[in-house]
Amino acid sequence: MRIYLIGYMASGKSNLGKLLAEKLGYKFLDLDYLFEERYRISVLDFFEKYDEDIFRKIEHALLWETIDYEDIVISTGGGTPCFFDNMEFIRKNGISIYLRWEVRSLVYRLKMVKRQRPLLKDIAPAELEGKVSAHLADRMIYYNQADIKIQGEDFELEILLLLIRNRMKAG
Repeated sequence: MRIYLIGYMASGKSNLGKLLAEKLGYKFLDLDYLFEERYRISVLDFFEKYDEDIFRKIEHALLWETIDYEDIVISTGGGTPCFFDNMEFIRKNGISIYLRWEVRSLVYRLKMVKRQRPLLKDIAPAELEGKVSAHLADRMIYYNQADIKIQGEDFELEILLLLIRNRMKAG
């Protein structure tokens, strides 16, 4: 079984992915880290040197490679489900989980994380909430297609594990 974690930047997909993989006895894969390891360049530097369109094509190919894995939790990039047929692929080939956060929580988390985000690097702090709100509104059509939706602010791991196991049994 493949479990795909989707959600906005800084929603905790990587941290939750590692935790879920450990609890389920699965492997863990972070698509952004796979990209950086394979191409020996950070996502941020790639965006600056090339552009988002090229990145999205490579990301799409990396996502399709996940079909070769079983018993794995996959953390996608914040935009992964929003391009090409990626969300359809995710839904067809595993369980998708959307980590939903309120805009203010996301903004707070984005300000706290050390990793700079390419799509937000030139946004002034005063404009960040508006940018995140608009960006998130554009992506909701994809995120809301997830099989399971959890609220980040009051997330409980045991409930999520129960939802995943029920989904696995349902087939």
